[in-house]
Amino acid sequence: MPFQKTLIAFAFLSIFSSKADAFDFFRNHDGEDAPRAKEVKIESRAIVAFSPNGEATNVIVDAIRKARSQILVQAYSFSSKPILAALAQAKDRGVDVEVIADKSNDRGKYSGATYMKNHGVPVWIDDSVHIAHNKVMIFDGRSVLTGSFNFSAAAQKSNAENILLVEDSPELAAVYARDWKWRQSLSRKFE
Repeated sequence: MPFQKTLIAFAFLSIFSSKADAFDFFRNHDGEDAPRAKEVKIESRAIVAFSPNGEATNVIVDAIRKARSQILVQAYSFSSKPILAALAQAKDRGVDVEVIADKSNDRGKYSGATYMKNHGVPVWIDDSVHIAHNKVMIFDGRSVLTGSFNFSAAAQKSNAENILLVEDSPELAAVYARDWKWRQSLSRKFE
């Protein structure tokens, strides 16, 4: 039970940078489409990884390679060559890959958003908030990766970061997919 409570709190806080942000969000929105805290009972396998110089990027790339039907991505920093390449390869093998990125990815011909777009991956820019600080991947409607780890080389080599991959939890994936779709509805297509 303590693990479940911790996971619920982690899922909620991964959507918001702080409790103050959450309170501001709910106070300033009508709530019709806003994600609400939701308890999800989980009986599944979880993989945790840390950085710097840990296995976080490898865990992410491995999860991308295992995906068979869909990968939904929400990214703040989005520049890790191994992660970008794995997502492009997933698209090439027929996986539906879609990305929502922070507005900081909207510039430069070498941005992660540009790389994904050039590989046929639909990309949306979430500029409806000050920072779209999510770091989430949803795999095949069954597994969720989240944590503090930005999808960047700095997160792997220089920063103290973490990821949590919860596998085979369609209920948790559905909660994250709902938030992904909501953020997509507030974002603009990257051209």
